[in-house]
Amino acid sequence: MKAIAPGKLILSGEHAVVHGQPAIAMAVDRYATASVKQHARSLVSFDLLNIKYHKDHSISALRALKNQLLENYEAFQKGEKGIKDVLKLPMELTQFAVTNFLDKLNHKLTSGMQIKTHSEIPIGCGLGSSAATILASIHAMANHLNIELSEESYLNHGLEAENLQHGRSSGIDLRVSYHGGCLQYHNGTVDKLQPPKFPIYLVNTGSPKSNTGECVSHVKQVISEELLTEFAKVTTAFKQGLLENDIANVQQAIKNNHQLLVKIGVVPEAIQSFISMLEQQGCAAKLCGAGAVHGDKGGALMIVSEQDPTAFCETKSYHCELIHCDTDGLRIAS
Repeated sequence: MKAIAPGKLILSGEHAVVHGQPAIAMAVDRYATASVKQHARSLVSFDLLNIKYHKDHSISALRALKNQLLENYEAFQKGEKGIKDVLKLPMELTQFAVTNFLDKLNHKLTSGMQIKTHSEIPIGCGLGSSAATILASIHAMANHLNIELSEESYLNHGLEAENLQHGRSSGIDLRVSYHGGCLQYHNGTVDKLQPPKFPIYLVNTGSPKSNTGECVSHVKQVISEELLTEFAKVTTAFKQGLLENDIANVQQAIKNNHQLLVKIGVVPEAIQSFISMLEQQGCAAKLCGAGAVHGDKGGALMIVSEQDPTAFCETKSYHCELIHCDTDGLRIAS
């Protein structure tokens, strides 16, 4: 049984969405897949291709790991640990999601299970790789075990896992990956929007040195009600431009969003300089994930331009590619 889930791009409102403001995001044609099949031995076998991890575990060992991770997260919530101290190793996120799913459903495995994952979504770059991998894994397991889950069950299972990595997840990555398409998300409410008709280009500026949880914690210290109001205005303006297919207004909203991200300190100076050069070329650009609070890489960068910016980006040593909306969301692969 093989499941597939798309990544996502936040078009407007990143960071502010964690603090109750609206955001607009789009599922993109970059995917995480997970397959589950019976394993000869009574163990849970993980084959996580992106991190080259291949190992069998007993359910009791996985349960012990899950409990340790929950203790770490509780210590983080109390201010006794940083978010980077919750998950120590990259395979632990998938292991937690799998074990927590089985425990929450009180499902007793009668035979072993082999779980294989692969993602073509760059890891740690703000494109929702972890959310897509979590959802694909849960969907593949549910179908393998003939268990029907509601949308909220998928999202709740996913959110518990994401919180371990992000500290406090807004849930937007999970919602967009689950539904597909283009959505406005606000305090758990989802409104479907028409996907952009204008071209959107993607540049991966590289994995930030700081993770999402660190950036979220930083923003929590510097964000103000005034800035949150400005983020909300930008998202409203972006939505209006999207509905009217007014690329000029969309570009202005993106530029304003970028300046707000600079104010909260998540755009490295090297990226600010690159965006300034893009604006001189008639483009609008901004980071679309958590950004970074140190280092010179910021993850996913979105460009909206009437002219293809690929050649210009290459002169600055950045690879640029056109990206499209995925309209199907989480599904079983054919």
